[in-house]
Amino acid sequence: MQPKELAEKIAAGQPPVVVDVRTGFEFRAGHIEGAINAPIWKIMLRLAPLPADKQAEMVVLCELGPRAVMAKALLGLFGYRNMILLSGHMAAWRRSGLPLEK
Repeated sequence: MQPKELAEKIAAGQPPVVVDVRTGFEFRAGHIEGAINAPIWKIMLRLAPLPADKQAEMVVLCELGPRAVMAKALLGLFGYRNMILLSGHMAAWRRSGLPLEK
């Protein structure tokens, strides 16, 4: 999903679950509105606040991509089936000038 497409879904009040797998420090420095912070270690230990509905639409992202790819694979092992990566991840979100929450 492209950053602007995600921003439009958020603005329309129909956002997917946004799963930000960056560290807590990175997340607190600025994240997408409504995103949940779920670093890979929290996903592995099942401590991340993930949706109970394994069919929920989810957008997975990190800073540049590698952690999100690993997290998406791990979430798939846990039964989540409706996931997509944010194209360009947080770096692209910021380059697009889209809003950040702190």
